[in-house]
Amino acid sequence: MSSLAPYLNQNSFTILLQLLVIFVIALLLNRSLRMLSDLLIRPAGGQSRAEQAREQQTRTLASAVYNGASKVVWLVAILTALQQIGISPLPALALTGVAGFAAGLGAQSVVRDVISGGYIVLENQYAIGDTVQIGETQGRVEELSLRRTVVRDSRGALVTIANGEIRRVANLSRDYAQAAVDVAVAPEVELEKLLAALESAAAELRSDSAWSQALVDGPRVLGVQSYDRNASVVRVQVRTLPMRQEEISRELRRRIQLAFQKENIPLSGALRVDVTNSQAKDAASDAPQSN
Repeated sequence: MSSLAPYLNQNSFTILLQLLVIFVIALLLNRSLRMLSDLLIRPAGGQSRAEQAREQQTRTLASAVYNGASKVVWLVAILTALQQIGISPLPALALTGVAGFAAGLGAQSVVRDVISGGYIVLENQYAIGDTVQIGETQGRVEELSLRRTVVRDSRGALVTIANGEIRRVANLSRDYAQAAVDVAVAPEVELEKLLAALESAAAELRSDSAWSQALVDGPRVLGVQSYDRNASVVRVQVRTLPMRQEEISRELRRRIQLAFQKENIPLSGALRVDVTNSQAKDAASDAPQSN
């Protein structure tokens, strides 16, 4: 036994040294992967929404790439270490495969969430800071990962939505918002007088510096939308910066009412506003517009 002790000690020292080398190599590879994944990130060069969204998109993608590659590196390191200490990696691979298959069956929803999240990020459907409507939930995106989207709704509550459950989403922060104000007046009102009053109210809003910066186009008087024995309905359309359509619509209705009072134009019913939002992309192929 005493003659074997030096051999065993030397063999144990060699194995420990090999395990240490494997650990160091895996650690260095992991650090290198972190550096390479950071190269994918494109820092925003300004404060514009597009640049901020691009940074968030590349940051999420880099994190996903790093996490996946890092797991592969450590799995190879563990299998190599097992071989060095005399344990065949084949049973471990078989066990890992069986466990992975079982976990896959039980985690299909997680895989679906990750795949859906990848599409959301790569297609830039929405980003942190955007206001979106997902199903019955509308609010500001507070957090976005490959697995979930967290939205702060109008109540102030944080709503967590699995990306795999998202089928339709409307992005209310892209490009512009659009509102249509329908004005119902008594049918006996002279049409030219009515249109002139609406044009006057629209022109005043366009020329007001306090409101003009929020306008993208209009307000434009489109003309008679409908009429019957009870009322003539005329539509005024306005495009605004995202999320400004409601306050612009309220101001437009106020100015229309003042113009009608000045011209003694009677209303047939209450003013009605239908608000729609335009976005560059639908997040789930046919995202509906907000009504």
